[in-house]
Amino acid sequence: MAIFKRIFEVVERKNESFIFKCLLCLPQKHTISSFKNSPSNLKKHIERKHSSHLERYSALTAPRKRKAENPVPSTSRQLKLGETKIVNQTKVDNVVINFVIQSLQPFTVLEQPAFNALVQELQPNSRVMSRTTLRRKVEEGVQEMKRNIKQAMSSIEFIATTTDCWSARRRGFLGVTAHWVDPDSLKRCSVALACRRIKGPHTFDVLGSALNDIHCEFGIEKKIVRTTTDNGSNFIKAFREYGEQQQDENNNCASSETEEDACSDEDEQEEEGVDVDFIEVTPILMEDDGLQFQLPKHHRCACHLLNLVATVDAAKANSNDSYKRLSRSAFAKCSGLWNKTSRSSTASDIIEETCKIQLIRPNDTRWNSLFLSVERIVRIIKDEGEGALRTVCTALKLPMYCKPLVDAVLEGLQKRFKDMMAEPEFIAAAILLPKFKTAWTSDENLLNLGLAYIKDHLEEERPHQSPGNGSSASDDDDFFSSMKKTHGQESVKQLEGYLASKVDNKEILQSYPAVCKLSLKINTALPASAACERLFSTAGLIFSPRRARLDARNFENQLLLKLNKKYFSFR
Repeated sequence: MAIFKRIFEVVERKNESFIFKCLLCLPQKHTISSFKNSPSNLKKHIERKHSSHLERYSALTAPRKRKAENPVPSTSRQLKLGETKIVNQTKVDNVVINFVIQSLQPFTVLEQPAFNALVQELQPNSRVMSRTTLRRKVEEGVQEMKRNIKQAMSSIEFIATTTDCWSARRRGFLGVTAHWVDPDSLKRCSVALACRRIKGPHTFDVLGSALNDIHCEFGIEKKIVRTTTDNGSNFIKAFREYGEQQQDENNNCASSETEEDACSDEDEQEEEGVDVDFIEVTPILMEDDGLQFQLPKHHRCACHLLNLVATVDAAKANSNDSYKRLSRSAFAKCSGLWNKTSRSSTASDIIEETCKIQLIRPNDTRWNSLFLSVERIVRIIKDEGEGALRTVCTALKLPMYCKPLVDAVLEGLQKRFKDMMAEPEFIAAAILLPKFKTAWTSDENLLNLGLAYIKDHLEEERPHQSPGNGSSASDDDDFFSSMKKTHGQESVKQLEGYLASKVDNKEILQSYPAVCKLSLKINTALPASAACERLFSTAGLIFSPRRARLDARNFENQLLLKLNKKYFSFR
């Protein structure tokens, strides 16, 4: 069926027949049923609806010509009936390791008689490695994978990370993923760095130290622009205490306080004539004060903020009595349907047979699940559009009971995202995305904040020159100031050219190097920590109840090899 992929797309298969979607009818959806060996219905559709494409369809379905009479001989020999291909032991070992890692199998699968019989039947001269050998080879593979990841990130200037905590089988883990934008292709790349075992309580200092260790292990601690986490108090405090911005403020405050104290002490000593006692400061400097490391800038997960809006803030709409009565009455009926389908298979069968579709149950951990669940029930309203319902309410002079909910949600969005929407760096990040530029808002004040941020930081990228010997300071200042001014003008010209361009694809950034570099820097960070959630989803498949005694090191190795297969494969 590959010959039809340019005109038709397979959407469903039923025994020997297929359901095709016509790509020429888009945006209208039109499906055609056809048997595998008799595509006459497809040809009839082309003749009736797209007669101009009939010649093209005939060319695609025409039988292929035979190959030349004297083709180039193939280097691989076709096996005769009953003949077995001999594979060396190394190839068998690598295939077995790939099978265990990619299918998330426990290492004990190597000891199962059925698996050993399978390998022996396929390759009688080979043997299955032991669990100890497998563990050693996996460890070697992880080390090579980490070297490849380090090499890939060594040439990257801006990197973002996400992190989150996960608990399972009475154990705690810290997951970390790294993300960057390739400066040549402008495509986002992602890797899983760690799923490290955390012992004891997950306090802010423990999380901060573990996160810093992982950053240092891969040598990216100086390249990270932002780290995205959820709104857990332990993460927030870790970045408040050790984060880049807070650390700078603390250092400034500490240095100023120290200078003031030193000056006051010297004045008192001179006035009173007190002798100075010298003490050994080495033991004091060697004390562990918990501030030996510095974390990157912190970014709160937007999905978790939306979850708070959809749960905590939306619940405030119940303060309106009219909305509260209507809401409880409607959701009580919905809950009855949801509960019935989850507890009775007969009810599910009836709903599927009658409605041709199953219901969606709300999930407390997903901020949009309640909306999707109600949307499935009131699908007819979605098809008719919200405008129709609003028109009826207005014509009949009925109160729109959902207004308190809308007000509560809007108030929650304003409260949760107010600081982000006014952050100059985030405004600049949106402007430096060719798809948006300045068309995403009509607020001139916001745009001016973002443009000012861009101009200031474009100028920061200029090369720094040091004055040479043999010339006066004033001459050097005049000379280099003219160079800086010229460079600043060049950067502004690039920004003006970028904003004036009507091209909205990301490749346009490569035409403006200074703008592209700043865009990579401030758009590398991820708005949500969903990458860690996906990491933990795979981790849950490995760390199953039957594998609760799995060693933390082996667990992390198997997870990283599974997620980072792009950077290593057993061959």
